Amino acid sequence: MSLSRRFYLLATASVALFASGKATAQTATHTVRLDGTAGGKRFDGIGVVNGGGATSVLLKDYPEPQRSQILDLLYKPKFGASVSALLVEIPGDGNSTQGSMLSHMHTRDDLNYGRGYMWWILKEAKKRNPKLSLDGTAWSAPGWIGDAGEHFDKIGKNGNVEFFSQDAVDYYIKWLEGLRTVHGLEFDAIGVRNEKGVSYGFAKALKKGLMTRGFEKVKLHAFDNWPKDKLDFVPDLLNDKELRDSIDIISAHTFTNFKNTPEVIAAAEQMGKPIWNTEDHVYLKGFDCTIGIVKAFNQNFIESGATKVVNWYDIAGVYPTEPYPEDPATVLAWEPWSGHYRVREALWGYAHYGQFSEIGWTYLNGGSGELPQGGSYVTLKSPGEDYSVIIETKGAKGPQTLSLFIGNGLSSQPLCVWKSDTKVQFIRQPDLQPHNGVVSLTLEPDAIYSLSTTTGQQKGSFADIPASQPFPFPYLETFDGYDARAHGYLPRYTADIAGAFELTARPDTKGQCLRQVVPVPTISWAPDWQPYTILGDAAWTDYEISADVWLTEGDTAGVMGRITHVGTGYGFIPKGYYLELKDSGDVRLIAIRGKKNPKEVVGDAEQQRLIAAGKFEGDGGELVFGTAKVKARAGQWHRLTLRFEGQTITGLIDGKAAVTATNALYDKGMAGLLAGQDKTRVSRPYFDNVLINRVKGKTPKPAMAQARQTAIYAKGG
Repeated sequence: MSLSRRFYLLATASVALFASGKATAQTATHTVRLDGTAGGKRFDGIGVVNGGGATSVLLKDYPEPQRSQILDLLYKPKFGASVSALLVEIPGDGNSTQGSMLSHMHTRDDLNYGRGYMWWILKEAKKRNPKLSLDGTAWSAPGWIGDAGEHFDKIGKNGNVEFFSQDAVDYYIKWLEGLRTVHGLEFDAIGVRNEKGVSYGFAKALKKGLMTRGFEKVKLHAFDNWPKDKLDFVPDLLNDKELRDSIDIISAHTFTNFKNTPEVIAAAEQMGKPIWNTEDHVYLKGFDCTIGIVKAFNQNFIESGATKVVNWYDIAGVYPTEPYPEDPATVLAWEPWSGHYRVREALWGYAHYGQFSEIGWTYLNGGSGELPQGGSYVTLKSPGEDYSVIIETKGAKGPQTLSLFIGNGLSSQPLCVWKSDTKVQFIRQPDLQPHNGVVSLTLEPDAIYSLSTTTGQQKGSFADIPASQPFPFPYLETFDGYDARAHGYLPRYTADIAGAFELTARPDTKGQCLRQVVPVPTISWAPDWQPYTILGDAAWTDYEISADVWLTEGDTAGVMGRITHVGTGYGFIPKGYYLELKDSGDVRLIAIRGKKNPKEVVGDAEQQRLIAAGKFEGDGGELVFGTAKVKARAGQWHRLTLRFEGQTITGLIDGKAAVTATNALYDKGMAGLLAGQDKTRVSRPYFDNVLINRVKGKTPKPAMAQARQTAIYAKGG
């Protein structure tokens, strides 16, 4: 009898004896021969993006142990998602989907490696998994970049003509220096810029900067774009040696539903360069998201040759009013004041990869493909004999049996089996014991399976998650009592949507306050508006928001209320109201409609009448309800109060009513603070004693940190 015939008979017997469910005449069988000596492409990891907005701004304010629990669920090996790759946004002061994060260089002469929470995220993630790969790039950038020195492209769009400059090279290197010298971490890779075109000159200059300034081990990936032409630059790598030597990794976004061409895959192999998907998206709910993540990871390799995939985004430490507050994320961390959080089913999609693989393993040749009834599988092999097979059957027409022939160089140990379906996720099944080198498993439709000779997997969880509670009300923030550096210069619960609202000393030296510190418009990732920060509860109806405001010369500042919407994710014009004061004493009461075109009138007849009678100004479809003139000037504290009583809206300056309007556009929403901006200048006002209260309510005691609510950095460090 021939060897192949004997192998076939053994396989047939194994299907009958060792399948997890009985095969029927209708059950399709798919056979895969695994050869541990076959080689394959290096596995560079699966993981998440932190950034593309201030995705974890509320996570930093969580009390312990809940803050650590959430981080464990993402980054602790063989516990939860167990991701192996993290890509972060290098903060740039501008909105980049879900808000903005503080830059290390607000101006050319400014440098501070303690701002914001991104350093903390990187350290916490790496502490949990020392093998975690770290990667990053910029979305937005400070406006000073590119205003002097060399530019690498004469024509650009969306700010790239400024960004693609020697200034940006220096800006990146300075950030890497801070990551190394202050925070003790190293990037494994860095991108040119997120979704903002192609610049060969900039890629070459950035690579040169990395090589000559001590970061020669940091790989450069390019160009991280998403349209259909995102990989059109690849043929030019073959003809331009300097460009080819500069770009270590061919990268792009959203390979899901985009099949890479054989020509690009062949060119990458010819040049010895891996293909990475540096941002994919699975905007689904429930178990659909879980299985969608696994399908995306599988198809990224099978169809496009991508050996690393990171999904946007990891932990939803944002307010539900912000764009994408739920569907892409793994954990919802909306309530630091209560400590409540919720684990989404999506987390276990990552676990099906993360708990069964490590960077440096191999996509085993011959071990990946499509299933005949629907679904896909990939096989990953360790440097030793361990291996894992990750399977999804999304949309499969019926059950099907998978038979694995386990060849040379692979462990003969039993395979653990972990399964997820719509009813329950990440549950261990009976082990599969190879018999005569074969195991078989009957796969149900719409399920995920991870088979592995590795051990130690678990479905991590915590039993002490506190109950959900509304935002504390009334609420008074005086900004005193913070060690600004230890908190990354950010107070509790504010979420900057654009600009940088930092803890700082009061201009009259009487304690601390909050200040918007960005001096000029940023190089934006998306359509721009004005800097503002939000806090509170979207369910608030009748209340008043007030703050002391100190204007510098030429400044405009405001308090905001009934904010129901903070943009679409590409643009951040809100919907709500604000009361505005200029250093000239001019006062305005304004409704922001979240639209640039004032002719786009939506609402009932009364709303349309009010809009028609108003005056539109600015880019947000602003409707000015009232104006006034008060005795106010720069260099003084003035109290701004915005009061809501049903449809009556009143703006008060220093306790006196200045403007009043009747309007029904918005009946509830969050509170916020705003700084004015024009084409060349951004206001930098100070804010203090921010109070959100009942109308004419008694002033509460200032808010204080909870006993288990700790800073993110060492005191003064």
